Amino acid sequence: MSKGFDIPDKVIYVCTGSKCKKKGGKDIARMFRSMIKDMGLKNTVEIVKTDCTDRCDFAPVMSMQPDNAWLHHVNERQAQQAFQDHIINSSKS
Repeated sequence: MSKGFDIPDKVIYVCTGSKCKKKGGKDIARMFRSMIKDMGLKNTVEIVKTDCTDRCDFAPVMSMQPDNAWLHHVNERQAQQAFQDHIINSSKS
């Protein structure tokens, strides 16, 4: 059993339900994981892939916490910008 339970400073929830996954949710989650690793943020930012958020008409859907920023119809470029805005820049505040 683990001795410690680390709580991340930031969490990105990415819907990977069937419609979101088909529209890029899974690929965006993979991109975020790579960005976190490359930027050395592994202990402060966590990606959580969720099942369906019941917002299929807005796929792909994600949420960035603790900013409570909900994003929809996101493409890779928009996801990268949201990461910059809600993960990188808000960390500097």
